[in-house]
Amino acid sequence: MGNSSARAQSAKKTLLVARFAIFWFSILFSVNASSQQPIDVDNWQKITDDARGQRVYFHAWGGDTELNAHLTWIAQEMLSRFGVELIHVKLADTSSAVTRLIAENAAGNVERGSADLIWLNGENFSTLKRANLLFGPWAEEQPNFALVDADRYPEMRQDFGVKTEGFESPWTRSQLIFYYDSERLIEPPRTAEALKNWIKENPGEFTYPRPPAFLGTTLLKQLLVELAVNRSQSSAEVESTFSLPVTAAFDTFSAPLWTFLDEIHSALLREGRHFPQSGTQLRAALYDREISLAFAFSPNEVVSSISRNELAASTKSYVFDSGTLSNVSFVAIPKNAPSKQGAMLVSNFLLSPEVQFRAAINAKLASEPVLAFDNFTPEQQAALRVNAQAPGAVTPIELARKIQEPHPSWTNAIEREWLKRYGGGAPSKGDE
Repeated sequence: MGNSSARAQSAKKTLLVARFAIFWFSILFSVNASSQQPIDVDNWQKITDDARGQRVYFHAWGGDTELNAHLTWIAQEMLSRFGVELIHVKLADTSSAVTRLIAENAAGNVERGSADLIWLNGENFSTLKRANLLFGPWAEEQPNFALVDADRYPEMRQDFGVKTEGFESPWTRSQLIFYYDSERLIEPPRTAEALKNWIKENPGEFTYPRPPAFLGTTLLKQLLVELAVNRSQSSAEVESTFSLPVTAAFDTFSAPLWTFLDEIHSALLREGRHFPQSGTQLRAALYDREISLAFAFSPNEVVSSISRNELAASTKSYVFDSGTLSNVSFVAIPKNAPSKQGAMLVSNFLLSPEVQFRAAINAKLASEPVLAFDNFTPEQQAALRVNAQAPGAVTPIELARKIQEPHPSWTNAIEREWLKRYGGGAPSKGDE
C-alpha cells in the first residue's frame, strides 16, 4: 500500500506494545467470558434473519479513493438487500484497530467492541489469533466460501503461512509484479540473478522503497525465497523452513539475500544513499524516467495507473519465471463484536461472484478476485478474459506462478537486519 517508512516503523512499535499488552492482560482478564447467546454458524438462514437491523463497523484501510468508493457501493447493497448498515471505519494502519481491540478486552469489554469486521494482514492475524481475541471458526460455513475452491488453492486457508482455521475469510488477493516502459527497456530481467546483473550493468536505473515500507520488504522476501531455492538441494526444505517461525536458520537462509544486496547497493538510484518511501514514489520515478524498472504488489497496478495517466501506455508488466510472492487479504470478526451475524453476512457478500467480478473489472481498483475462475458466469469469464488483455496487464498464465508468503516472523527479522546493514545509507560488512 505504500505506507511511509515513518508510519511503518510506528506501526511496528504499536504492534510490539500490543503483544506486550496481550501477555499481561491475558493474565489479568478472561477474554472468553460472554453472556451473548452462541451463534449457530451452520444455520445461515437464522444468521441472515438476525443480521437484519444490525450496524456493522468494518475497520479497513482507507487510503485509496477507489477502494473507499467500492466499499460505499457494498454498503448500499447490504442495506437494500439485507437490512444491514455497513460503516467503513477508514484506517491509516491496521495496527491501530488491533491495539484498540486488545485494550477493550483488557478493560473487560467482551461483548460491545468497536469493530465488527477487520481487514487484517498476516502479522496482525497471528497476534490476535494467539491471544484468542477472534470469533470463530465461522468462515468456511459461509455459503460463498465454496466458490474460492480452497482445496485446490490452499492459500485461501493460510495468511502469511499461518493457518486461518476458519477464523478469517478471504476477500481479495495480491501478487508481486514488475513493470517497465517497453519503449525504453526491451527485455527486462526475469529472475533474481538476471535482476542483479541488469542492475549492475545499468547503474541508477533501479531502486526500492526503504524497508520497513511494505513494498520494499515484499521485494526482500521475494529475493529471500528465490535465492534460497536457487542455492538449496531441496526446494521442499526451503518451503518448510519459510512456513515456520524464524529460527537460527535465518542466518543461513538469508545469507544469499545480503550478498545480493551488497552487490547491487552502489548501483541503485542515487547510489543507494536515498530510497523512495512508497510504491507511489516508485511509480512516479518510472514515469519521470528516473528509473527503467519498477514493481508493485498488485497485478492490476499498471492497468490502473495507465487508466489514470500515471504511467505511459507503453508500460508492460510481468512476473519472474519462477513465480512471485502472492498472498490473500482476509477479514476477521473480533470475539467482542456486537454484530457478528451482520459481519458474517458482509463477508459472504464480499465473496459473491457479483462483488468479486465488479472489483476485478474496475481498472482503477487494482483488485484480483479470490474466486476460482470457473465459478464466475460464462459472461463474467468472457469479460475477465477481455480485461486481462488490457494495456499493461499481466497474463493469467504468468499470474498462475505464485510463491507463498513466509511466516510473519521472517518479515520482522529481515527488516531488522536490513536496517542494521543499510539503514545508514551504505551496506555494512556484516560479520566479515
